[in-house]
Amino acid sequence: MLKIGLTGNIGSGKTWVCKVFEALSIPVFYADLEARKILNTATIIEEIIDVYGSSVKLSHKEIDRKALANIVFNDALQLKKLNRIIHPKLTDTFLRWADAKDNFPYVIQEAAILFENGFDSIMDKNITVTAPQQLRLQRVMERDLATKEEVLARMAHQWSDEKKAKAADFIINNDGKQMILPQVLKIHHNFIL
Repeated sequence: MLKIGLTGNIGSGKTWVCKVFEALSIPVFYADLEARKILNTATIIEEIIDVYGSSVKLSHKEIDRKALANIVFNDALQLKKLNRIIHPKLTDTFLRWADAKDNFPYVIQEAAILFENGFDSIMDKNITVTAPQQLRLQRVMERDLATKEEVLARMAHQWSDEKKAKAADFIINNDGKQMILPQVLKIHHNFIL
């Protein structure tokens, strides 16, 4: 069974592409969703409060993700600290999940920062979803009701589309002009043959 990484910058349409793979009966592990679950486990909450202080605590059972984001997306060192807390646990969770899916030809891990944090090294192949920055910016502002500045701050912590495309084995262009399905099917057939 192959482990496939799927990435793309914020607003590129990674989730939409993953839904197409899921329609083809391919299991998808959503790293961001799993990271949120990990973020709110008791031991991680304690670790995060030790590092960032009580201002990021929303309740006894939850981290204030917006407050934490304001810290880490404005300070690269703080973001690295957070990633060192979350990512080893996320990797273990993914590998256990993938091992349980050995009856599938391949599984996908969707992760916005696949290359940036070295997740690509545990994958057999990697896919990057690209879209023009202005289109991505518009999508995220509408989806998250975020300001342009908030979205640009998040974008600043991701590799450029060009850099991700060079590191990827496959590229899916989600520019709103090219159809997604034929691109996904081409890649899918590559993994099942």
